[in-house]
Amino acid sequence: MANFKDIIGQQQIKNHLQIAIKQNTISHAYILCGEKGSGKRTVSDAIAQTIQCENRAGGIDSCEICKSCMQAKSHNHPDIKYITHEKASISVDDIREQLNNDISIKPYSSQYKVYIIPDSNKMTEQAQNALLKTIEEPPSYAVIILITDNISGILPTIQSRCVTLNLKPLSNNEIAGYLTAHLKLEPERAQIAAGFCQGNMGKAIRFASSEDFQEMKDEILSLLKSVDKMSVTEIVNSIKNFSKNKHNINDYLDLMLLWYRDVLMFKVTKDTNLLLYQGEYKAISKQASIRGYEDIEKIIKAIDKAKIRLDANVNFEIVLELMVLALKE
Repeated sequence: MANFKDIIGQQQIKNHLQIAIKQNTISHAYILCGEKGSGKRTVSDAIAQTIQCENRAGGIDSCEICKSCMQAKSHNHPDIKYITHEKASISVDDIREQLNNDISIKPYSSQYKVYIIPDSNKMTEQAQNALLKTIEEPPSYAVIILITDNISGILPTIQSRCVTLNLKPLSNNEIAGYLTAHLKLEPERAQIAAGFCQGNMGKAIRFASSEDFQEMKDEILSLLKSVDKMSVTEIVNSIKNFSKNKHNINDYLDLMLLWYRDVLMFKVTKDTNLLLYQGEYKAISKQASIRGYEDIEKIIKAIDKAKIRLDANVNFEIVLELMVLALKE
């Protein structure tokens, strides 16, 4: 579990929730929406732990030491329940057995009963309709939190009865600051991870602490520094060798994007302090000097287009060849 101090960024959402908690105007139903790794689970846990806390700090955060907080931290709180499912979707039986049939029983030891539904967009239509009946007339002590990375998968009738909180991408500085303070990363590596992960803290933590990420970055930098001397076939083969696990290809393409954005940034500003790859400023400066603005922008668009084509399951090798041709032109 977590408290509000554990949430990075998202100040508007934190303020909204903490005011509601302090004034006892917490909603009976929330939808927390954001991409995977954006902190939805941390926010839901903070809500649950704080409203159940026996000794709220300043009325707006959990104390972390009372019996309720200790139970919440160990995921053993009788009045905080997570809806689980064994199949690909959350069935109507899952909702009925774990939520609807349980919600009529009053809290065991707390003011509230909290139900958290991870991947709530995976509920079948039947399951959502069963939940809708409960959300329409919930007991006064019930708080239902739906977590989703795809709000379009939730029925409009449910959305209209919930308070929807959209988690926004974090700034690079927020992410890099966290990585340097908590994971003790050197500033340059933290900035690269932050830029690479585009506002997603979960992804940043995963990659910043991964040796695979460091190896991947070194491979792609070695390629990009030599790209002008290589043929189209050599470049394509290098990228193919890097990404034998094709699910990693987007990570390589993201690192390439960061490189060419650095090239463009340096061409515009001549300021090395603005570069993510500051340690490679000589190679970046050289490429900025031999490429025009339009050339760099075409390369960036070609990489973006390659990502779109790969998501659409266009042939892997054809996508790479088209991208590299644009890069070489």
